[in-house]
Amino acid sequence: MLFNSIEFLIFFPVVTALYFLLPHQFRWLMLLAASCLFYMAFVPVYILILAITIIIDYAAGILIENSVGGRRKTWLVVSIVSTCLVLFVFKYYNFFNANFTAFAHFIGWNYSVETLGLLLPIGLSFHTFQSLSYVVEVYRGHQKAERHFGIYSLYVMFYPQLVAGPIERPQNLLHQFYEKHSFDDQRVADGLKLMAWGLFKKVVIADRLAIMVNNVYNNPSQFEGIPLIIATVFFAFQIYCDFSGYSDMAIGAAQVMGFRLMDNFNRPYFSRTISEFWKRWHISLSTWFRDYLYIPLGGNRVGRSRRNFNLFFTFLVSGFWHGANWTFIAWGALHGAYLVIGNATRQHRERLKKSVGIEPRDNLNRVIQTGFTFAIVCFAWIFFRSRTMHEASYIATHLFRNIPEQIGLAISNANGARDSLIYLGAGKYVFGLAILGILAMEAVHMMQRHGRMRHMLAEKPAWVRWPVYYGLVLGILFFGVFNKTSFIYFQF
Repeated sequence: MLFNSIEFLIFFPVVTALYFLLPHQFRWLMLLAASCLFYMAFVPVYILILAITIIIDYAAGILIENSVGGRRKTWLVVSIVSTCLVLFVFKYYNFFNANFTAFAHFIGWNYSVETLGLLLPIGLSFHTFQSLSYVVEVYRGHQKAERHFGIYSLYVMFYPQLVAGPIERPQNLLHQFYEKHSFDDQRVADGLKLMAWGLFKKVVIADRLAIMVNNVYNNPSQFEGIPLIIATVFFAFQIYCDFSGYSDMAIGAAQVMGFRLMDNFNRPYFSRTISEFWKRWHISLSTWFRDYLYIPLGGNRVGRSRRNFNLFFTFLVSGFWHGANWTFIAWGALHGAYLVIGNATRQHRERLKKSVGIEPRDNLNRVIQTGFTFAIVCFAWIFFRSRTMHEASYIATHLFRNIPEQIGLAISNANGARDSLIYLGAGKYVFGLAILGILAMEAVHMMQRHGRMRHMLAEKPAWVRWPVYYGLVLGILFFGVFNKTSFIYFQF
């Protein structure tokens, strides 16, 4: 069930009303049933896959807690392998099989194994990681094993963040299902405002940008220069608005009922370094890899070479987590390389800036750093969005082809050149609305430097607040793209 659908418009108020009307002891059961219904709205049979991972990790948590010595680690390994095996079969088997088949044919070995005709269950990677964090935290002694099977199932299946996060830790979420949440009009209002803002980013900005991005990235060989640059920058905003929009709606929906989910985005395109970018982008995933992969590998406690390896390997795995395709591996490798190169050149860059008179706190320095970081993030997005490495390579090598000639054509608009070069075949109306949406969002981001927009508005008089609220709702109704477009991260 999509957050941007009529079905959810009915589902959400009904579930929320039932949650507050039911006695506290029955709320978990209603939420679990509602979450099952929410998930089964996609592909009903795949709830059985989710049930298998829930049973495995529920039992593993208890076995780990009840065991001593090496047996605790044995149960941890059994749980991790079993849960990851499900992920491997559905998400990675065909990738490895196809690549091994290609290699076998290259060396002349007659190898042929059929691929599996399986659809990837929605959000499998997300609830796999949430389950893994639970068993690891029980093993580390940071979390008591959950004995209530229904509550543990709800921890994995809680509908707001079931299919695309945030990836919660058991310490933050599990205990909240035991708490009694009373109706609080201010909290409900704040949650609804956040949901509306997330929906605005999704249907007004992301889905409109998708029209133009798809026109180019679905046929990249027909373009070069300016269209490729604009489409790549637009995709950077599309994926941000799409994913952060989902996160806002998930966090807001949970907040209405009294649940607190972790923030997942914090104005990432204002980052001045790649390291800062990953502290602001998909925070629940980046901290997951930090805590469960990077630090166990040695983190920063080892020598420079090993630290660089840890960084690069972590981002390589992160890329592979996103999808079974070499394009995602390349995307992760690029970000790993950015961080390694950034660490290696930090002192040289500081000396260079001092030599030309740029101080660390200068506005010019901030603009240069932010612009450069955004540019290399956009370059990496080429690989994330492209369907194949061949297409990614074409786009990367044709970004700056014939730009002077294209500028001249766009100015003269000979034979309607502006439509294909600037508007990406979508027309100036769609292009203009997309630009206005981005500018409106960035204006909000600028104001959020001083605090959350919802809280700042709450302190304003009614004649200031309500026009903003009405404007947001009317913007969604009049300018939203309501074609039930799925969220990008659902495929992961």
